[in-house]
Amino acid sequence: MGTMNITFLYFNGCPNSEPTLENLKTALAELNFDADLSIIEVKDPQQAASLGFLGSPSILVEGRDLETGRPPAGSAFSCRIYEIEGRRTGRLPKDYIKARLQSLAQTLG
Repeated sequence: MGTMNITFLYFNGCPNSEPTLENLKTALAELNFDADLSIIEVKDPQQAASLGFLGSPSILVEGRDLETGRPPAGSAFSCRIYEIEGRRTGRLPKDYIKARLQSLAQTLG
């Protein structure tokens, strides 16, 4: 796979956005992935719907949601909660991001 297109979506005021973005950047550096990272601030529910924004923060890899591996269905202009290893969190850990990026890179080949 050549350059991977990754989109980080968030809304201003989300406390989980900055830590998750830093974890994403660190994960990409550690994996040495060639990635084109776009950072988009979602400003209102209409923009959320047009982008398939599933809540803040969200990461899309080649248009697929990092968590589900599928294109987003629906939208939510709210904080996003993830279920990771039986725990609910709004911040995506670096190791989780790395594992999902590797999995999606293999899937998208």
